[in-house]
Amino acid sequence: MEGRMQGKAPLSDSNRRIMDADAPPRRVYQTWKGSNVFFFGGRLIFGPDVRSLILTVCLIVIPVILFSAVVCEQLAHEYHNQIGGWVASAAIIFTAYIVVLLLVTSGRDPGIVPRNAHPPEPEDVGESSNLSEWPGGQHGSAGLPLTKDVLVNGVLVKVKYCHTCMLYRPPRCSHCSICNNCVERFDHHCPWVGQCIGKRNYRFFFMFVSSTTVLCIYVFAFCWVDLRKIMDTHGCKFGRAIMRSPIAGILVLYTFIAMWFVGGLTSFHLYLICTNQTTYENFRYRYDRKTNPHNRGLLQNFIEILCSRIPRSKNNFRAKAKEDSAAFTSSLGMGRALSPPKRSVDLEMGMKRQTVAMEELEDLHSQIGSAMGLERCGTEPPHIVGRKGCSEITSDIEAFAEEFGMEQRFTERKKIERHDNP
Repeated sequence: MEGRMQGKAPLSDSNRRIMDADAPPRRVYQTWKGSNVFFFGGRLIFGPDVRSLILTVCLIVIPVILFSAVVCEQLAHEYHNQIGGWVASAAIIFTAYIVVLLLVTSGRDPGIVPRNAHPPEPEDVGESSNLSEWPGGQHGSAGLPLTKDVLVNGVLVKVKYCHTCMLYRPPRCSHCSICNNCVERFDHHCPWVGQCIGKRNYRFFFMFVSSTTVLCIYVFAFCWVDLRKIMDTHGCKFGRAIMRSPIAGILVLYTFIAMWFVGGLTSFHLYLICTNQTTYENFRYRYDRKTNPHNRGLLQNFIEILCSRIPRSKNNFRAKAKEDSAAFTSSLGMGRALSPPKRSVDLEMGMKRQTVAMEELEDLHSQIGSAMGLERCGTEPPHIVGRKGCSEITSDIEAFAEEFGMEQRFTERKKIERHDNP
């Protein structure tokens, strides 16, 4: 058995590439470099803390179930009519609406900017780049400035270069350290929703928070009506009424606390909408002390944020992923960003044509092995007539290897052979 296992040669790189070429293509969500979690084949995208969504749903649904089953039943009994049924039906329908808003906020692309496979060329940055942020006016690892200036509504705004996504962030864009993505009009990452809040889901987030505030007021009001009715009917004080209806007392306390939280959040975001700010901008830039280039007036701000058309996602998570160009670049191990080498292979013909070219290169390596040995000895085979010398053949092979991004591999092979045969 051991001899049989030892007799099996490992798969060569060319054979492995053939197997990879015949494998079914992977989707974008399967090769996604962010920290997001996908469901239903890339149709839904969540943040890495998606489990917190279960807690949020429970904090909304369980109190409504208790309210509908206990408090509304008491209201129907005390008022001797169908008011309890109507109150319960309205609460259940409104809760379903809030849960849908929560899922829409959490399960959609918040406005992720697709990251680049390679950094932009320095000449594409333009003259508006700013080197003042770099110590001594130095450039980054890719020779790019840290910031550049962009004109927004007549105001000069600095946009930063993102080393992770290898792009200059659009205005109002920021990189979320939790999801590991650059998000357009980044507001904040909400742990209760389990998703970044950005350009494409901020409207639904505000609707979710404001609707939850209304639901808390609704439950609080009818629980208080129930307790007041008990006090009037039995002629008792508030504490005795809570003893007769403990669920109503617990819900009054719960919704009172929740109203301060979601109500304060709703008020804060109303202020942000009126001034056309994001949470990130409000805490980072303090636009109340200087001019906000995005403020277009109260009415226009509301129209832009709540009534304008939501842009389409810039990511097609179910599309076929492009072949990683890193397979064709030499890994120098210096952290230096390289632009993809020029290839004579026609990518539109598919990966099989690339595989054939790689196999041809392997065959040339094996054929030149003996010639490289002669080069070390400083001799030429007497029977080779009309052919190039070893050094000339080696230079041709190096040029061919460099074209396919395999220069380093070829150089390492020569070093190993020279070490074995000093």
